[in-house]
Amino acid sequence: MSRSNRSSNPVTAKRGLSPNIVVTLVIVVVAALVLGGILLFGGSEDGDNGGAGDQPRVSAEVLRKPDSHTLIEAPDGKVTLVEFLDYQCPACASYYRNITSKIEQDYAGRITFVTRNFPLEMHPLAVPAAEAAEAAALQGKYREMYHALYDNFQQWAVSPDGQNVNSDAAAAKALFSGYAEQLGLDMAKYEADLGSPQVRAAIEQGRADGQQAGVTSTPTLFVNGIKFQPQGDTFGAVDKELRELIDRELG
Repeated sequence: MSRSNRSSNPVTAKRGLSPNIVVTLVIVVVAALVLGGILLFGGSEDGDNGGAGDQPRVSAEVLRKPDSHTLIEAPDGKVTLVEFLDYQCPACASYYRNITSKIEQDYAGRITFVTRNFPLEMHPLAVPAAEAAEAAALQGKYREMYHALYDNFQQWAVSPDGQNVNSDAAAAKALFSGYAEQLGLDMAKYEADLGSPQVRAAIEQGRADGQQAGVTSTPTLFVNGIKFQPQGDTFGAVDKELRELIDRELG
């Protein structure tokens, strides 16, 4: 700015210099300053950085606890994908069908995929479903119950009219018990664990960590602490953005 101030006085004081030349010089100076600002501060746009921008990373200690459940795990631990989910959330189920189940298959052995509970108040069966998953986890069958809940989403999560979320907890719990039996769980232990302090603590810890990480809706995903904020308006586009972010972190 000091340079432009110093140069303006001699230019305007010079006799015989037309007003058009003065205007032209001013435009050139302004354009140079604007261009310089773009080069200095522009960097890459969010679209070129998978929506990551310059946002700070959420710490691994917040996103993952030692007893958090993994769907897949990479030996090198280089990239960790964390999803905060609600089992009765239609958007979560759609992500599962179109994106995350494919990520789980395609990146097996390359990334660690962690899931955390974040049941929302608007979904009356979200907590019972989370309890079923956590009770199964106590018998080493978390991943299997996770898949059973999402693979059968229409069966228990949606009302008979197909337009609303289901609220029949008794019917849903009976279905969850059926899934547990199919997985070969000890049913007496499973039923006892459903309402246990350990199961409730796991669900509440997920909620607390999600809130600390800034989660307000589901699904919310983080790649190595970077909150994934997709820009696409189709599942194909969102899947592509997520893979690009994961691949960048893999290097």
